Amino acid sequence: MALDLYHLMTQALREAEKAFAAGEVPVGAVVADVEGRVQARGHNQPISLRDPTAHAEIQALRKAALACGNYRLPGSVLVVTLEPCVMCMGAAVNARIARLVFGAHDPKAGAAGSLYNIGRDEHLNHHIEITPGIMAEACRSLMQDFFRARR
Repeated sequence: MALDLYHLMTQALREAEKAFAAGEVPVGAVVADVEGRVQARGHNQPISLRDPTAHAEIQALRKAALACGNYRLPGSVLVVTLEPCVMCMGAAVNARIARLVFGAHDPKAGAAGSLYNIGRDEHLNHHIEITPGIMAEACRSLMQDFFRARR
């Protein structure tokens, strides 16, 4: 199976829609292997779980680590609808994620190029290949719809 970033982002968007339906900020993530097979999924749940670390990326990374029996996920691809924050990028580096793919940039908290570039920081012992902008408009629209509905 070839790596189909649009298929994977569609899966992440489905997760984001679950967050939206639950009243959480609509961010979704999937972790896939090098062949593009989804290993784990996650969506934002900090409100419902009362857990500030329950971001979509953390949820997906935790599930992927459990599924493979190791906290390191070398060769894995993390696909997320919104550019990850500092916490989530730190988790991706520690998990040894090979590649990050994200949809919409986050100019206020993004740590994969917008404010910081943790995945490519030369001071760290692991670097992540970063592919931004996959299905960016769909990802951005979902986020805008969520915040528009809350006003």
